[in-house]
Amino acid sequence: MHEAGAVLGSAEGTAGVPPFEEYVAARSPALWRSAWLLTGDRHRAEDLVQTALMKCWRRWHRIEDPGAIEAYVRRTMVTTYTDWRRRRWNGEVPTERMPDGVVDPPDLGVRRDVLAALATLPRGQRAVVVLRYFDDLTETQTAATLGISVGTVKSQSARALRALRTSGLLEASDE
Repeated sequence: MHEAGAVLGSAEGTAGVPPFEEYVAARSPALWRSAWLLTGDRHRAEDLVQTALMKCWRRWHRIEDPGAIEAYVRRTMVTTYTDWRRRRWNGEVPTERMPDGVVDPPDLGVRRDVLAALATLPRGQRAVVVLRYFDDLTETQTAATLGISVGTVKSQSARALRALRTSGLLEASDE
């Protein structure tokens, strides 16, 4: 992902806005984590981050407020994700069995449980949960990122948390 700016050329922001390459280098891990939580798949998460960053790169020179960068990029990512979810064909077919040679990380069970629980939520609720609780954005920041009201963030959060609690997919454990 770091090569995007170098391959495409430098995208300089306006005064106070960091160059695109610096932003990508600093924020890629956090963006990938959010994308992974949204998509539930490592490869689709990489595709989502790269697609969203490509869209942002094209308009980077128009950003004037350094404080708006994170919200702009995350909104682009969430919008791209919801657009992808509207498509009927994703081009991949999941399989029951992992290929030979793949080693599961120790916390794979927890990851699967979280992804399974998130997958039960509607797009909007899932986006709110990822931004609020995994990316640790405030209600106001989440609302600005998604282009919705703070009240909608609160109601979506409440519905999502209620659904997650009653789903039985995230049972408390001693670990």
